[in-house]
Amino acid sequence: MANPNSPQIHYAPTHTEALYPESDGKPLAETERHLRQIIRTLDLLETHFADIPDVYIWSNMMMYYEKGPPAKSVKPDIFVSFGIGRQERRLYKVWEEGKSPDFIMEFASKSTYETDLGGKKSIYAAMGVREYFLYDPYRLYLPFPLMGFRLVGSGYVAIPALADGRVSSETLGLAFLLVDEGVGIDDAVTGQRLQTKAEQESAARRRAEAELAKLRLQLERVKNPTNA
Repeated sequence: MANPNSPQIHYAPTHTEALYPESDGKPLAETERHLRQIIRTLDLLETHFADIPDVYIWSNMMMYYEKGPPAKSVKPDIFVSFGIGRQERRLYKVWEEGKSPDFIMEFASKSTYETDLGGKKSIYAAMGVREYFLYDPYRLYLPFPLMGFRLVGSGYVAIPALADGRVSSETLGLAFLLVDEGVGIDDAVTGQRLQTKAEQESAARRRAEAELAKLRLQLERVKNPTNA
């Protein structure tokens, strides 16, 4: 029988979530330009895949690729994972999701480009991420400002750029390219440039306004045929 006068022993918490922090304490992006372009790219991809219910697209989420301590993790700038549903997540645990992401994109910076080209590239290949893309918003640090890699066997091979400079993602059915304001994305089938949700809504308003103006003009001609 335990002695009630014995000092209480404080045991370490056993809840598994304590092993997997939701943040690494680092900022979301190194510079304003990085953050703006990450947010825009996330918006473009989410808008493009809006009608597909089983694709999860997110940014800067702690991702754990091996179960148990010491927990091994990465925090991709952008990732796309098909077939896992869109329910809200606080963490991405590969063993619970049942798969690694299909596509990862990192936005390289002065402090990250060596890791992006080295350690992270090796980790993503070992995880089985089908495609890994890199973009350098300042176009200073990577060998090429826009780079893509496709998993072949256990390692990545470079995706050659097309004649117009675009780099195709077979996984997403999209093509990435350098544009004046950053990185653009085209639909690989239609060739149309992807737009953010706000850009789509603005374009729809302009089309509606143009159609309304056309109808008003037609009505005016009916009312005043001599002015036609």
